[in-house]
Amino acid sequence: MVEEFLQQCQQSGDSAYAAFRSVLERLENPNTRVQARLFLSDLHRRVGSSQDCLQRYHFQIQDIHLDQYEGYQGRKKLTMMVIPSIFIPEDWSFTFYEGLNRQTDSIFQDKTVAELGCGNGWISIAIADKWLPAKVYGLDINPRAVKVSWINLYLNALDDKGQPIYDHQNKTLLDRVEFHESDLLAYCRDHHIQLERIVGCIPQILNPNPDAMSKMITENASEEFLYSLSNYCALQGFVEDQFGLGLIARAVEEGISVIKPMGIMIFNMGGRPGQGVCKRLFERRGFHVTKLWQTKAADTDISALVEIEKNSPHRFEFFMGRSGDQRICARTAWAYGKAGGRISHALSVYSCQLRQPNQVKVIFEFLKSGFQELSSSLDLSFQDDSVADEKIPFLAYLASVLKENSYFPYEPPAGSKRFRNLIAGFMRTYHHVPLTSENVVVFPSRTVAIESALRLFSPRLAIVDEHLTRNLPQQWLTSLAVENADIGLSEDLLTVIEAPHQSDLMIELIKKLKPQVVVTGMAHFEAVTSSAFVQLLDVTREIGSRLFLDISDHFELSSLPASNGVLKYLSGTPLPSHAAVICGLVKNQVYSDLEVAFVISEDEAIFKALSKTVEVLEGNTAMISQYYYGCLFHELLAFQLADRHPPQERSSAKASSAEMIGFATSAISVLNNAELSISDTDSFSIIHMDVDQSFLPVPSPVKAAIFESFARQNMSESEIDVTPSIKQFIKSNYGFPTDGSMEFIYSDCSQALFNKLVLCCIQEGGTLCFPAGSNGNYVSTAKFLKAKILNIPTDSEQGFKLTEKILEKALETVKKPWVYISGPTISPTGLLYSNKEMESILTTCAKFGARVVIDTSFSGLEFEFESWSGWNLEAYLSKLNSFSNTSFCVSLLGGMSLKMLSGVLKFGFLVLNQQNLVDAFYNYPGLSKPHITDRYAMKKLLGMRERKEGGLLDAINEHIRTLETRAKRLKETLEKSGWKIVEPRGGISMVAKPSAYLNKVVKLNHPCKDGVSGGNAATYEVKLDDSTIREAMVKATGLCINSGSWTGIPGYCRFTIGLEESEFEQALDCIVKFKSVIGN
Repeated sequence: MVEEFLQQCQQSGDSAYAAFRSVLERLENPNTRVQARLFLSDLHRRVGSSQDCLQRYHFQIQDIHLDQYEGYQGRKKLTMMVIPSIFIPEDWSFTFYEGLNRQTDSIFQDKTVAELGCGNGWISIAIADKWLPAKVYGLDINPRAVKVSWINLYLNALDDKGQPIYDHQNKTLLDRVEFHESDLLAYCRDHHIQLERIVGCIPQILNPNPDAMSKMITENASEEFLYSLSNYCALQGFVEDQFGLGLIARAVEEGISVIKPMGIMIFNMGGRPGQGVCKRLFERRGFHVTKLWQTKAADTDISALVEIEKNSPHRFEFFMGRSGDQRICARTAWAYGKAGGRISHALSVYSCQLRQPNQVKVIFEFLKSGFQELSSSLDLSFQDDSVADEKIPFLAYLASVLKENSYFPYEPPAGSKRFRNLIAGFMRTYHHVPLTSENVVVFPSRTVAIESALRLFSPRLAIVDEHLTRNLPQQWLTSLAVENADIGLSEDLLTVIEAPHQSDLMIELIKKLKPQVVVTGMAHFEAVTSSAFVQLLDVTREIGSRLFLDISDHFELSSLPASNGVLKYLSGTPLPSHAAVICGLVKNQVYSDLEVAFVISEDEAIFKALSKTVEVLEGNTAMISQYYYGCLFHELLAFQLADRHPPQERSSAKASSAEMIGFATSAISVLNNAELSISDTDSFSIIHMDVDQSFLPVPSPVKAAIFESFARQNMSESEIDVTPSIKQFIKSNYGFPTDGSMEFIYSDCSQALFNKLVLCCIQEGGTLCFPAGSNGNYVSTAKFLKAKILNIPTDSEQGFKLTEKILEKALETVKKPWVYISGPTISPTGLLYSNKEMESILTTCAKFGARVVIDTSFSGLEFEFESWSGWNLEAYLSKLNSFSNTSFCVSLLGGMSLKMLSGVLKFGFLVLNQQNLVDAFYNYPGLSKPHITDRYAMKKLLGMRERKEGGLLDAINEHIRTLETRAKRLKETLEKSGWKIVEPRGGISMVAKPSAYLNKVVKLNHPCKDGVSGGNAATYEVKLDDSTIREAMVKATGLCINSGSWTGIPGYCRFTIGLEESEFEQALDCIVKFKSVIGN
């Protein structure tokens, strides 16, 4: 029988494999297993272990001696078979086993283990024999290797007589080991097997056969193909491909998804690319790395590496001989080898463990969900553990948000409800201050919070800590109105006096100057106790000053925060109504320029007024900043155990002893009359058709750019310099000149830039001219800042566009006009200004020396092209600038959120082209600027758009089609419900007149205490017109729109259509429902 078997094997490698496969079938059958094993014993005695057997019979059975390894305990040898189509164990695999053998006995004991690229299975079997793991999965992409491994398992699990060999736990190797055909960890992934250990000797080949993986892999493939497959390392799409490490990189990333949180991966690494490159492969994916063992292996042909070195700055690592320790590059090694010298490279065994396994798993799950190209940008290697502890959880949170959400939901301008709840939770848990989200208002920065508070109260005199005045308007810091502070000066005059940081000196100034508002911080030595804070509270209360205390320098985002006297006081005493606490969050470990601030007030009126103020002046605080710091708060709250002690009773705050300054009359009038956002309540959800945001799905390229901007480390200046991209964008889209005299200014949103322009207009003594039909938020901003305003009427016959005739008539009555124009897409009507119309408007403006602000923030999503072919402003601006009044200039204002479909990523830009206007603008420095991650992401997206890359361009076109369809559907619904429509041509909004509802009376329910209308709730009547219909609709249906007082067009309301799909459908239903409510 043995001789017949050998005759079959002698024919060819395929015949030999077929013969052994029949033996395996008998081994797998319990009834024939013993006889099959006896046959293998006879075969081994017949052929021995000579190399001639492999050449003659196309197989070889050899012994691998294990007792040579230091500290080895277990059987002395394994009997293993090999065939030509799989790897024969070589030095590098023995080096790998040497590294494994130096681990403690607990490394594999009772663990679930996978070996990648198991070959003939000897390492999997050796691990099972020595360490007694719960299970070892030997995996190989070569189907013949898997069959041979099973044969070897039976060879060693049964003795020469075919009887099972039991270990001291009464188990055999058959109980502990399985072999499966698998491309790396595909088998474990597909069968939901979670591993505790992953080991592997994976090839590092720099010149792969690029066609290998395109072929069907079967056990009947040729021996040559199957052998090359085992030695195959094709390009895997990783940055490590250039070093032949791409397959190991893929194995590591696949391992992250199936390894348990405390699991360990152990890999054999050839050191040719350099030890630093090998270690970095693991470290940048979030692993701690330990070198277990290292030796050297001889090298021969390295000419391919020499060629790589010619074309890149990288240098490979070799050694002269096996004992040398001085590294040489591939070129030097090649020359030395050609001259007869012996060269070698390092062979190392690395053990790696995820530093934050749960978070890293979330990150890589996100990458696998369509963002694999980001893997090369990911860098989770950190010198400082505190940086890793902060950044990795945030990347995991960001990854989960981007993966799970198709869009970013509406958030109130006072700040994300989640973020405010986290701040309040941190205050309750760590400082025992019983706050809620309704005590916290979020601002883009501490500077913006301070300036907003001062504008809200408009004191004649304010004292501000000298450390907090740097970004306040220069006019406030140079005014000398302090001498007349006690007499009735106009509230337009605001004087800021800089005061020393030390509280006793500050208190002395307060007593002498009696300011209406005090903004101050505290020295470090004073912040430890509450005495200085109490003194400030007392003195400001006595003279009637509002107090804003800055605790930014003393507020620690730590699990063990230092004692804070202010917060210690607030844990026992409510914050008085005349005081508020400001805290700027800048103390993160990763991004020095990422800021967000919050103000704490326990006075409901202050909370509401500050919330409205930030909405009018800033729009919304950047959500990414809130996400980042929210993640830090969340991590700290998850770390802290719940306090088992009941909160202490707070004593009552002292009553005010002097009359306090109230909100500025003009400010509160604007805030009360402006149509600002209406927030959801716990029991009443609102559909927002009243906000200038898009809630359509965020495209994958945008999500990728956002994530990559945070995942990257060490960005170069050129990667975050967005100006060249903005120049190209405005030139190609609007034909706006971009010569060297232009000044480019950036902010988190265009509204913040606009409010600085309003201040420039006021400083110049100008009048802001708004065409009827301008964005109501911008008009409210100008009113709040007390600008002189002229409303220019527009004609319904012209679609409420500004015309040359109307404009000329208006400008004849104004000195120093500043003309605001929304275009090409007009907000809120959604109509378009043609190039010819804009030329006519600008020619008229030039005639009167007007300063023009063209706001492109609402443009970029035009869906009606028949009557509009784009702008070419440069063609006529150069001519107008040459012949017009010297005060004439055109500034370009814009926001990229709608144009780039970027959702949570906000980015505003302003282009100024007159030096005196630039100088005036910088007199108001308190601008919240985009973080480096925003600039990186926006530059990347602008580059995609300019290159017309399919993913982003397709998404933009799809959004435009969606908006066009929605505009038509909304038009049909409104017309059927009795509204008169102005049909839009682009953008996310349209206007309509409630013709069928005017002068009708509707009864509305006052909400009950639980927030739900109905039942026995009291009712009241509302007579409908274009200004009251908003209130009626939101209370009757939950749909919030903008009324005619917002649009500035008598009789016409505004609807935005960029809602999430289900909310848009609900909005249409609400419109129909409102018709039935009125009908009843």
